[in-house]
Amino acid sequence: MTPAVELRDVAVSYGAVRAVDGISLQCEPGETLALLGPSGSGKTTLIYAVAGFVPLAAGEIAIGGRVVAGPGRSVPPDTRAVGMVFQNYALWPHLDALDTVAYPLRRAGLDRAEARARARDLLSRLGMEDLASRRPAELSGGQQQRVGLARALARDAAVYLLDEPTAHVDAAVRVAVQEEIGRARRASRAAAIYSSHDAAEALALADRVALLRAGRLVQLGTPADVYERPVDLWAARLTGPASVLDGDGGRVIVRPDWAELGGSTSGEVAEVWYRGTHTDYRVATPGGELVVRAPGPPTVAIGDRPGVTVRRTWPLDGAGD
Repeated sequence: MTPAVELRDVAVSYGAVRAVDGISLQCEPGETLALLGPSGSGKTTLIYAVAGFVPLAAGEIAIGGRVVAGPGRSVPPDTRAVGMVFQNYALWPHLDALDTVAYPLRRAGLDRAEARARARDLLSRLGMEDLASRRPAELSGGQQQRVGLARALARDAAVYLLDEPTAHVDAAVRVAVQEEIGRARRASRAAAIYSSHDAAEALALADRVALLRAGRLVQLGTPADVYERPVDLWAARLTGPASVLDGDGGRVIVRPDWAELGGSTSGEVAEVWYRGTHTDYRVATPGGELVVRAPGPPTVAIGDRPGVTVRRTWPLDGAGD
């Protein structure tokens, strides 16, 4: 099967700064690939390179087997089979939400009535049907983000590029946006490349996750791979909370859900954080401080010594220090 998107040793430079440095990866048709990393890791630059908004310093990018960027070659963004959701919205100020979403449908050959009907349906699924006649200046940031998402989904694309599409929406809208992204991807079998700094979101949405640091690819794998088997301490802490314990065989990480209160290992509760659905406890043990997660409200208090049981660990090689 031809990859929906293939990057081969891709590099992007801004002056003397190498923002993306030798990244190679593929995204298959129907797959969602999350780019996870902190600010400055190269997530947005990589998405912009696939879209055609920034030139390559080295390497090649192919979409559906067609080389769209490489040495002496750069296909214009509007002729690449991509649907783009920008972090900064990038809406046209003179168009209302309905005509913004209808625009790519009109470009694809639909008549005005059909394009507007399909656009209205997309806006409705994102909870925007009552705001279809508003222009960007009359919409909140989260509402503009949903219009941008609907515009991207309206295009018949081989790959959707989403640059932190839920960064400016509340929790309830975030769920609706995530569901619509998943529904559109399943319906069209298009690929999606999704940038995020939110580990929980990336792990929940993606088929595979690429961890980026300073423009380089640190780890690529399924959500379970990167969460349960991180390549180093940096990757472990990027993908979720992780305690580091010293043992006879060396240092290991322990996720909060890999341990429980009660057991033969001595431990004194140093902090308690009630999170609503669960409670986190910071416990001082002979091997180091350990965060333990348990369902429900607190059952022990600071100063108690319930002991702990560690059910599993993952060894560290120290490369992420």
